[in-house]
Formats: sequence, structure tokens, C-alpha cells
Amino acid sequence: MLQSLAETWWAWIVLGFALGVLEILVPGFIFLGFAVGAVLTGLLVATGLVAAGPMRTIAEFASLATRRFASSARSP
Repeated sequence: MLQSLAETWWAWIVLGFALGVLEILVPGFIFLGFAVGAVLTGLLVATGLVAAGPMRTIAEFASLATRRFASSARSP
């Protein structure tokens, strides 16, 4: 089940929007990077650029989320 869910593009986008809503409800910029990373991963899966399996998809999500978080943490 995890394998098919990790390769479903709409699941990543729904997760991204859910994390975005959670970011609005929780003070601070905790979930913003993860939300952006999940939406970008969903777009990559939808276009077929990431289709090597669930572990590759999750690794791509982690990479995108940490890049966004690192760039937002440096700004004043």
C-alpha cells in the first residue's frame, strides 16, 4: 500500500495542502518547507520525472523539503 501511495501524484499534493493548512494554524514556519516539498514532489510524480519507486520518491521529497527549509531559515 505504501508503494502505491508514494507513487500517486495527488496524494503528495493533498499532503502538501494539508501541511500548508497546518502551517497556518501552528505559529512559526515549521511545516512550510514540508508543504512546498510535498507539492513539488507531487508535480514531479505527475510529470513522470520521479518514477523509480517509493524510496526514490520519498528521498526526492526529503531533498526538496530540506532545500526549502534551509532557504527559509536563512532569511531574517
